[in-house]
Amino acid sequence: MNASVDPRVERIASHPAYRRLRTARNRLGWTLTVLMLLAYYGYIGLIAFDKAFLATPVAAGKVTTLGIPIALGLMVFTILITGLYVRRANREFDQLTQQIVEESR
Repeated sequence: MNASVDPRVERIASHPAYRRLRTARNRLGWTLTVLMLLAYYGYIGLIAFDKAFLATPVAAGKVTTLGIPIALGLMVFTILITGLYVRRANREFDQLTQQIVEESR
């Protein structure tokens, strides 16, 4: 069964700005994904292979070990890269999307 494609969808798909949008959005998404996976699996790797390092006290006589601030840093990193994506999406990707829609009418 052949489904007819809406001409507006075809115009949007062939729009040069749409190609730029897809490329930029995919590049950013994959970059942030790789960074997050490296950070997360790096931490899991430390847990698996270097427990002694994570068990090192932050300071003499302190109960808190290095594992706690590193885990908190991982959480902060996650929030920061999410914020980076949202900021770029709101500033660049949304404007490009609006331009593409307007020009494809």
